[in-house]
Amino acid sequence: MRRFLVRSLLQLIPTLFIASILIFAIIVLSPGDPVAMKLGTEATQEQIQAERTRLGLDKPIVVRYVVWLSDMLHFNLGYSLTNGQPVADQIGNAFPKTLQLAVISMIIAVFLGFLLGILSALRPNSILDMAITSLSSLALAIPNFWLGLMMILVFSVRLKWLPPSGTGEIEGTYILNFKYLLMPVISIAVPQIAVFARYMRSAMLDVLSTDYIRAARAKGLFESRVISHHALRNAMIPVVTIVGIQFGRLLAGAVITEAVFAYSGIGRLILVSIMNRDYPVVQSSLMLVVLIFIITNLLVDMSYGFLDPRVRVARGY
Repeated sequence: MRRFLVRSLLQLIPTLFIASILIFAIIVLSPGDPVAMKLGTEATQEQIQAERTRLGLDKPIVVRYVVWLSDMLHFNLGYSLTNGQPVADQIGNAFPKTLQLAVISMIIAVFLGFLLGILSALRPNSILDMAITSLSSLALAIPNFWLGLMMILVFSVRLKWLPPSGTGEIEGTYILNFKYLLMPVISIAVPQIAVFARYMRSAMLDVLSTDYIRAARAKGLFESRVISHHALRNAMIPVVTIVGIQFGRLLAGAVITEAVFAYSGIGRLILVSIMNRDYPVVQSSLMLVVLIFIITNLLVDMSYGFLDPRVRVARGY
């Protein structure tokens, strides 16, 4: 395990380095002047140039990249061009909200998606299987933003049961009011349930048709033991990959959902910062996104060894 972790962490360094170059280059070379946007149309060319000099934006791109990378390595993320607040504070305020939203959504999606997928695989071509498959296809076909808008229309505008936007953060904590979370969680969880149900069904059908499952049944093992101890564990391996990818994507920010519900998470922070040409916030936020995906993939790789001893032996952990 130690060798695997060391090898994975060493691979992380060049990945982050290449990602930092791409992120910096794409943002810096994108059209638009953040200083002109910050100062407004009333600013003179002298004022714009003075502000660019103060922020170091008049230096060569290579010099700016080295300075930015050095600051990042010292955990100095700089200050927002829009409001002057520390970038670290803005990310630190937004990310816990996205984390709560992602964790709650994934717990619901994994539980229901796996359950529906297993039930569908155990009764192939039955009415239950066709119903689950049809509902999964429908859930995947519904756009996130449309589902969110419909829930706002019904539960907020018509019935007035739930607040249409915001986070309802409890003062002094990172805990959010559940009624503010309910609609965003449903909006995110519904398509995830459909994805997990379809993948779990496919994986379970493949495993249930293997020789060792037939042998386990021929030995007279209880069906529940065959499913839980033999079939499910092997079917989990390909599904865990999808769960990891989807969870990493949600932690990186469910941009559409956060925009629809005016939910001040990391996805909405990135979206607003891009619109405002707030380079320091965008660059640091995107580096966080890359780091999240790398860590998520590392955890998924580690989980393979716990699910399949052959992987553990082959990788030496």
